[in-house]
Formats: sequence, structure tokens, C-alpha cells
Amino acid sequence: MKVIMVAGGTGGHIYPAIAIINKIKEKEPNSKFLYIGTNDRMEKDIIPKLDIPFVGLEMSGLSRRNLFSNFSVVKKFFKAVKRAEEEIKKFKPDIVIGAGGYITAPVLYAAHKLKVPTLIHEQNSIPGVSNKFIANFANKICVSLPNSLNLFPKKKTVYTGNPRSEEIIHVKEKKKKTLGFDENKKLVIFVMGSLGSTTMTKKLKELIPMFQEKNYQVLIITGKSYYDDYKNIETSSNVKILPFMEDLINLLKDSDLIVSRAGASTIAEITAIGLPAILVPSPYVTNNHQYKNAKELEDNGACRIVLESDFSKERIIHEIDKIFDDKEAYLEMKKNSKKLGIEDSATRIYDEARKIIG
Repeated sequence: MKVIMVAGGTGGHIYPAIAIINKIKEKEPNSKFLYIGTNDRMEKDIIPKLDIPFVGLEMSGLSRRNLFSNFSVVKKFFKAVKRAEEEIKKFKPDIVIGAGGYITAPVLYAAHKLKVPTLIHEQNSIPGVSNKFIANFANKICVSLPNSLNLFPKKKTVYTGNPRSEEIIHVKEKKKKTLGFDENKKLVIFVMGSLGSTTMTKKLKELIPMFQEKNYQVLIITGKSYYDDYKNIETSSNVKILPFMEDLINLLKDSDLIVSRAGASTIAEITAIGLPAILVPSPYVTNNHQYKNAKELEDNGACRIVLESDFSKERIIHEIDKIFDDKEAYLEMKKNSKKLGIEDSATRIYDEARKIIG
């Protein structure tokens, strides 16, 4: 199979794209790939390290605040379409797969113009602007959450789950002791998205001293841009701070609780392994989709939601203690989380791609 994969902007789009690539490689080892992303976001660093040929295009998202800036976005769009057409003609793919981010719009539109089969994967409960646009042209639309089925054309939309869920099922567990933690004590991981967060950095710095007297251990992943904000903070021996972890999903399998944003990939990962969670939805995303992602879990007893505006050191310590102190409720949360997980999502997406190609 020859595949052009398109995704960009954040780990929430990039890592599901990589999971789909890995599944295709597993099923058809002789497959060839070209990854198209933006030339100034995370994918430009991540993808080449995986020995996947990469092409970066200039593209940005529409602004809801500054409408005048959208003129330049439209100009970039048509320029990116033209460049994408050149790459598609050169590579001659069997299919073009989009996994989210504004870069998908020009590339999948170019594929449609050239009559190349297309598939998109929507990670969130509410589709982004790019996927809403591309849905009109795509041959197949795969969604991560059942509620999203109603937001796309029914005849070509299928519920597959998020491919990250299958990936975490099969990765090797990373033991917490490899980071210097005690295997006999519980581990809580704090991670506020692949890029980190200005607001949450301030709140987490205030929270750190509260862990000193606790009998559980804490790992805080700051995001590379915010790591320096923590360098002057004194931490107790049960707290460790890292800027980023390439193999975080491996460590999740040996952890006991996660406090995180409610991005679609995170939700796919934690439900696949039944990891209890305190979710802090980002209020800065389109259509408040992270809250809707998290609400589906909370309604099924799989997590607790704490809004960013309610996040305080007292509230979070109280929530962690409450979860760990009631063993029966903890096990119930774990069971409820696992019920929502899909263990073969990447395989389902591969099957849909294969059906389109024939």
C-alpha cells in the first residue's frame, strides 16, 4: 500500500497518525509512506526521527478574532493545495489519510481533485473546521466517539475508536522504577497536553509542595516550553518533573491515576487500559470539545472532571485522596474506564482503508 498521511499541530493529531502508519506496516510490511504536515509545528521534528519521508507545507488555521488575517489563510490554503497536488502526482498514493489539524484541508482537497481515495479520522467529539470541510469530499470518515456519528454523513461514517488505544494495548510496559519511583507506592501522572499550558503551569507550581506528606508518588510532565518555569522549585523525594516523555503510554501501564487534559488521544489511551482519571478539559479549544470528551467518561463513571477555573491545590489533593482512599470506588472507576475502551481501533481503520482501495 502507498499512503500519504496528513496530520499536524499537536500530539493529539500526530500520534494517532503514527499509530495508523504502524498498523499498516504490520499488516503490509512493504508499504510506502509520505507524511505531509506543517513546516513549523511538532510533526516537523517527530516524523523525520521515525525514518518516515516528510514534507512540510505552510498553512495556518482560521481566526475567529481577527477576520482580516483570514485573507492570508485563504491564500496559504490555495498555495498548499497546489504544492500538495505536486507531491501527490509525484508519490502516486493508493490513498490519502488525514488525522486532523488544519494542514489536512488543502492536502485532502488536492487528493479529491486528483481522484485519489481519501479517509479522515476525527479524534474529538466535535469535528474541527478542517474535518467539517473535508467530510464533503472524503470517501470514508472514521470517528473516535459514538456521539460523533451523528455529525457526519451517515453513509460514509464509521465508529472505529482512536488508533492510540490499540497501540497502548500492545506496547511494552515501562516500570515506574526506571524513573526512580518505588514500585510499591501508587503513581499519579500530571500532563496538560503535549505542548503544556501557561495557566496550568502556574497552578501546578502551587500544588507541588502539597505532595510532601503524601504516601503516593507524582510525575509532572510540563511540556518542553514550560520546563524552565519549574527549575527553581524544591521538590520532595516522591515528586519528579520532566519536560516530555516519548514513551509516556508505556509508563501509563504501570501508573495508578492520571490528571490530564481531555484530548481524544489521552481518552483513548486511558480507556484502553482502564486507568482512572481526573480530567481538566482545556477551555481554549474549539466548541469546548474537550469538556464533551470528558463528559462522556464522567457520565459512565470512568473519571472525575475538574474545570480549569476550579483547579486549586486544595481541590486536586482532595480529589486524589478521595479516589485512593475508597478502594471499591477506585476499582469501579477502573472497570468503567475499561468498558469504554476499544482494543482494535487501528485495525478497524486499516480495514476501512483497505476496503476503499479495493
